[in-house]
Amino acid sequence: MKPTKKGLNTICTHVGEVKDEQFKGAVSPIYMSSSYAYEDVDVKRYPRYFNTPNQEALNKKIASLEHTEAAMIFGSGMAAISHSLMAFLNAGDHIVMQQTLYGGTYNFAVTQFEKYGISYSFTEGWSAEDFESELKENTKVIYIETPSNPLLTITDIEAVAQLAKKRGIISMIDNTFASPVNQNPADFGIDIVLHSATKYMGGHSDICAGAVAATAEHIKKIWESSICFGGSLSDQTVWLLERSLKTMGLRVKAQNENAQNLAEWLSTQEAVQQVYYPGLETHPDHELAKKQMHGYGGMLSFELTDEIDATAFLKALKLIKPSMSLAGVESTMLLPTKTSHSLMTPEDRAKQGIKDNLIRFSVGIEDADDIKEDIVQALAVVGVNTVLAY
Repeated sequence: MKPTKKGLNTICTHVGEVKDEQFKGAVSPIYMSSSYAYEDVDVKRYPRYFNTPNQEALNKKIASLEHTEAAMIFGSGMAAISHSLMAFLNAGDHIVMQQTLYGGTYNFAVTQFEKYGISYSFTEGWSAEDFESELKENTKVIYIETPSNPLLTITDIEAVAQLAKKRGIISMIDNTFASPVNQNPADFGIDIVLHSATKYMGGHSDICAGAVAATAEHIKKIWESSICFGGSLSDQTVWLLERSLKTMGLRVKAQNENAQNLAEWLSTQEAVQQVYYPGLETHPDHELAKKQMHGYGGMLSFELTDEIDATAFLKALKLIKPSMSLAGVESTMLLPTKTSHSLMTPEDRAKQGIKDNLIRFSVGIEDADDIKEDIVQALAVVGVNTVLAY
């Protein structure tokens, strides 16, 4: 008899648990040891080898969520990204990267690759044709991020994956903004799926972690490099991440609903000149997003009109937190020019369309009307008194 495929919330709750065989507790026990026996054991365990009981179990949950054979967890999203890139790139290799990237990934490319003899190209856009035009004989990796940070552009995952396979190139995706709830890139042929697990996987703004999901063969290759780089995660944080993943499906679906509501509402306001959210029918990539996403996510961005001081607006918020990072249960806003993309030059930000008045909005699980009320009062503080119905 074939095993029944488990639903999302069942996977979040039960897959990858550590069984408490001694006391039969309902949650996984934490194995905090940094030293394990090496004689007469099946596995020689060591935290830096990513195979403590808690690490091993959590890897199974993440792999199941991303529909892959295996997974690994790291100390941060950038650790997952950098370890994976360096596992597949050597001196003399070339990588093609999407133009619209998380600022930390962009900074890693422009500050680190050259010293290792790795060349790179950024695409002009994010279509498969844009990637193909940048390929060289020595291209080994294509790297994408969709939805992108912070403008929520959508890249055709399947088209990029097919291009990579046709040319024998490894494809990688940053799936952080979507989360496994809204998007499973492996189903479209992507080789390596990356996450800042600090974000939707963690979901409570209290841990820092990263994750990568792929075939067992590709994870083995990443593991062989990673045991040298040492980006492992403490078992205390591993346990907290497993706890958080149990509610990820519920949290993200609530954030999807709120974000759609708020994107539509913001789009009607005179104080807002542009809203970026793939769930809007006016979004240029809405149909593509509908094809490859299960939900449109809890992230959106919007530009205030030029006469509004965006910094003053953020300071006037009372419920929404002007805060770094994203994807917590609480709503937060920030200016990418001062935070996530501050390491980029103004010229490079301009190329990506990141303006000084662009606000990135991580929508939480609060009641939508309460979030709107806070935006209304903050706009009033900066002199915008237009009636905003909700």
